[in-house]
Amino acid sequence: MTKPGFMGTIAIREDYFPATGRTNMARKYSRQASADVERVMKKRKAGTLKSGRSGRKVTSRKQAIAIGLSEARAEGKKVPKKAAKKRKTAKKKKKTTKKRKAKG
Repeated sequence: MTKPGFMGTIAIREDYFPATGRTNMARKYSRQASADVERVMKKRKAGTLKSGRSGRKVTSRKQAIAIGLSEARAEGKKVPKKAAKKRKTAKKKKKTTKKRKAKG
């Protein structure tokens, strides 16, 4: 007779599924944040979603998602931090050589 929660001598977690060998992962985005994004996507599809700063109509799917996540973040819902912008490598400046005028 095995103890409940044990498979032989190995402890089995409640969220472990032996058939797939996987466990449930913690949510990165809360359900409320997902609902916010869904609401924004519906506004975009209806053509009523506007950009905050300029007030122009938003048609881009990616921009609509960004707006939804930004609003959810502002309301304090569980959303991962905004990814840091990648810096472009600084280009080396070419030294300009001054042309000498020939004395003549």
